[in-house]
Amino acid sequence: MPGGAFLLNSGGMAAYGGGLTVPVVVTCFMAASGGLIFGYDIGISGGVSEMESFLKKFFPGLLKTAAPANKDDVYCIYNNQALTAFTSSLYAFGMVGTLLASRVTRRLGRQAIMLIGGCLFLAGALVNAAAANVAMLIVGRMLLGLGLGFSGQATPVYLAEVAPPRWRGGFISAFPLFISVGYLVANLINYGTSRIPGWGWRLSLGLAAVPAAVMVAGAAFIPDTPSSLVLRGKHDDARAALQRVRGKGVDIGPEFADILAAAEHARRNEEGAFRRILRREYRPYLVMAVAFPVFLNLTGVAVTAFFSPILFRTVGFESDAALMGAVILGLMDIGGILASGFAMDRYGRKLLFVIGGALMFTCQVTMASIIGSQLGNGSKMPKGYAVAVLIATFVFSASFSWSWGALYWAIPGEIYPVEVRAAGQGASVALSLGLNFLQAQFFLAMLCCFKYGAFLFYASWLVVMTAFAVALVPETKGVPLESMGHVFARHWYWGRFVKDQNKFGDEST
Repeated sequence: MPGGAFLLNSGGMAAYGGGLTVPVVVTCFMAASGGLIFGYDIGISGGVSEMESFLKKFFPGLLKTAAPANKDDVYCIYNNQALTAFTSSLYAFGMVGTLLASRVTRRLGRQAIMLIGGCLFLAGALVNAAAANVAMLIVGRMLLGLGLGFSGQATPVYLAEVAPPRWRGGFISAFPLFISVGYLVANLINYGTSRIPGWGWRLSLGLAAVPAAVMVAGAAFIPDTPSSLVLRGKHDDARAALQRVRGKGVDIGPEFADILAAAEHARRNEEGAFRRILRREYRPYLVMAVAFPVFLNLTGVAVTAFFSPILFRTVGFESDAALMGAVILGLMDIGGILASGFAMDRYGRKLLFVIGGALMFTCQVTMASIIGSQLGNGSKMPKGYAVAVLIATFVFSASFSWSWGALYWAIPGEIYPVEVRAAGQGASVALSLGLNFLQAQFFLAMLCCFKYGAFLFYASWLVVMTAFAVALVPETKGVPLESMGHVFARHWYWGRFVKDQNKFGDEST
């Protein structure tokens, strides 16, 4: 295909010219670096809550209950609501930040929202490192949460709007890849700082400023997306931004015409995006905005990531071994994300859901069986069984990253029409952070109450969400953003809600 030629494939979908240029790779790489702050905080929170110096300063009462008094207490050793509030408070404020970002992103642009998010996270890291009491910790977590909310709302949409359609899945998966890298780095840092008496936890929390600074630097040097610039009336800047990421000499006329047409359609319907997405013709997008974060949290991965060091200690590993197990968990995450980024644009999204769901279900049932039969007798789990739980956790983590971990960011980031894109992504991320808050706050209490049944709870939901993905999530491999309406209009179920109209930009052909 000649550079820049615009074609309609056999399915009526638009295809544009331009390929993997250095500018688009660099731009998406710098934007996706915002995922570092997500992953770093997930890893740091779980590890710091294991450090004796941190517990002694802020939660001294927990140390007095560290030894189980009876055979069932092993599930309840770390059930302390004040401690879990340290982790979960961030996600409550993250939900608020996402909703705020959704309200202002159209006026400020995606790039500005990412920049604000990085600055908020940087401030929160510094406050946490200097914390003298629990109140300062919570203030720091508030700032961190607002930063996560802003960046989580803008970054996946930014990547979807900038990436070439043929490789969009791989580019969006760079965001969860950076989340996994941040998680791995955090656990490596925790492994080292746990050996520093007295102030190691301050170093762990303070070093969150590094990924925040990376995000700020990245957001400062990238252009805003063409769609965002067009929505703000900056057509010349939008054309220049599109030419920059597609490469010199590429004919961007047809693609830019479609962006203009989609923006004009959004402008003709100035009703608020959050009200608009509630209308019948947007029902599929609303369902996806709710279903994806709900199912993401019901995989059980959030609690595995947050509390993996605690979980490993519960099944019998010592503190250092538990932290090293969390490091290996981070490596498995990265492997799963890399494999997913390679596969989703070649074999489609549905295959990843099926394989990931089957493996995660097997791992959850395996962990429930071993923990249920071997844990709770007042002594450590036999080493062989503890290793089996560790392996099942590793496989589960890689399977999650391969499927829901990557696709949660890829599919919602690419399916929404431009007129509800900010609302859809904002609602999805806000709901996810709200559910993260609930899980982080109550999982240890749930583990104390349900014991090994907690893993069976998540396993049952894996069956439901895999069936949902197979039946109701359309395949979006290689489909341009402006043609997503065709995919839903021709779906066996969603077609009753979405009308199959000519793509906005078809007149440009």
